[in-house]
Amino acid sequence: MMKIRELQAFDAYIRLGGMRSAADELGLSQPMISRLLMALETRVGFALFLRKRNKLIPTPEAFQFHQTVVRGLESISALSEEASAIANNQRGHLVIAAQPIFCDTFLIDAIAEFQKTHPHVSVRLRDTGMSEIMRMVAERSCDFALGITLDADPYGADVTSLAICEARCLMPKGHKLQHLSEVSLQNLKRETFVDLAPGSPLRTRIDYMMQSIEVERAIVAETRTLHGVVRLVEMGGGLAIVDPVACLLLDEDKVVDCPLLPSIRWDIAQFVPKDRPLSGIGLAFAEVVATEIGRLKTAGVIL
Repeated sequence: MMKIRELQAFDAYIRLGGMRSAADELGLSQPMISRLLMALETRVGFALFLRKRNKLIPTPEAFQFHQTVVRGLESISALSEEASAIANNQRGHLVIAAQPIFCDTFLIDAIAEFQKTHPHVSVRLRDTGMSEIMRMVAERSCDFALGITLDADPYGADVTSLAICEARCLMPKGHKLQHLSEVSLQNLKRETFVDLAPGSPLRTRIDYMMQSIEVERAIVAETRTLHGVVRLVEMGGGLAIVDPVACLLLDEDKVVDCPLLPSIRWDIAQFVPKDRPLSGIGLAFAEVVATEIGRLKTAGVIL
């Protein structure tokens, strides 16, 4: 098997045309360059040099072989650079699964901040619901995920709580309930609502709580994302009970948000596939996400 040092000596000798020049470039002695060239010639199985008056004259086959050697050394150099970049958390690929409201808000800020120090790392966001998040974590098709632990079964994952959320009630500006400092579920009896589609953890919890106190609400519109819910409230479509992070998207001139009684709480959690610890770049991105969540805590959006 050919050795890298032999190939480097061969490349230097062909390019520079002499033993001394090759030795100087590689920081080796001339006898060492000679031994490396002879060893390479033995390994390749064909003549690389003609010997005339103590000088090595490259054969046509040597020049042909040199083209391949150059490409090989360039590939090795690229591999070394790639390994160094990975070791220093400067290159790689991340797949992050998260609920759409997170992708529409603080994760966008996290990616922008992360790219300042990791410009060669690609981050792919997969916005999806909790059931798909759990499937991706279980199948190890994402590096980590961000979701809520409300009625979620974190199978196949190591879970870290990052913050606590309290549901908020949104209503169009001018609504009869906007003067309340806190909105009770009883206040919502027979109100018109826009809501997430059935099956989402938050929608399931709200439906259960409303049924348990026999509060009926008229759901006039359903959307897959909280972004759509917020827009419908802004246009006067009805009230909504939402993740507090959704409040980052609303127009305060059009919407009032109030806390609920009793409160509905859940965690923003980080899910990492079991037996697959985060890579260096994964840890670096997770730190940026934690910083962004810390800013939301400081702003009072989450707890």
